[in-house]
Amino acid sequence: MTTPEIKLPKHVGLIMDGNGRWAKLRHMPRSFGHNAGMNRMIGLAEHAQKLGIKYLTVYALSTENLSSRPQEELDGLFTLFRKYFKSNVKKLVSKGARVKIIGDLTALPEDVAKLLEDSEKACPDTAGFTLVFAINYGTRSEILRACNLAVERGEKLDSEGFEKLLYTHGLPDPDLIIRTGGELRLSNFLTYQAAYAELYFSDVLFPDFTDGEFDKAIEEFSRRERRFGNV
Repeated sequence: MTTPEIKLPKHVGLIMDGNGRWAKLRHMPRSFGHNAGMNRMIGLAEHAQKLGIKYLTVYALSTENLSSRPQEELDGLFTLFRKYFKSNVKKLVSKGARVKIIGDLTALPEDVAKLLEDSEKACPDTAGFTLVFAINYGTRSEILRACNLAVERGEKLDSEGFEKLLYTHGLPDPDLIIRTGGELRLSNFLTYQAAYAELYFSDVLFPDFTDGEFDKAIEEFSRRERRFGNV
């Protein structure tokens, strides 16, 4: 991965799918898979930073997850945030990273929302690597929110003005989106921002998605020719 031929994406989006199925294969509760997935996510973030990737956005909780998953599973996810988020953020910041949160935090338990907001505020404004957590995030709700803000302000928007109202304002569009777990869809993840992103799908369930598997996606990205509508 250190050879000059490798063309790194600046921004990678990661749909971390397969935690529940991974746990089921081991006859364990879904919370066991989410715990393994969080540990793997932090490991991948550290690996991405070492490679020289500038932004990694992870799909931690979708708007659909929040409205449709059993409350017991959601409570387990919130417990993971309470237990591990602050300490892992401190670990990443100590290595020159910062954390950003995108999504509607108002629907989360109050203490979890405050934990996420405080962790983001505690990070430096500038850093060589940014780990973005998409939590209670979905592109459809993001676009509706932006449109409603524009209506409230009486604004007629061009693309630049519209993008300033998105959660992702200030972030570059993703160059590469990776989805683990074998499904072949984006599931409402950065679909506006991913207009020209390269897509990579892996059958590997997320807790087993090693640094080496991540490298395969980067190498595949490097081989592709990106024309952005040009000949």
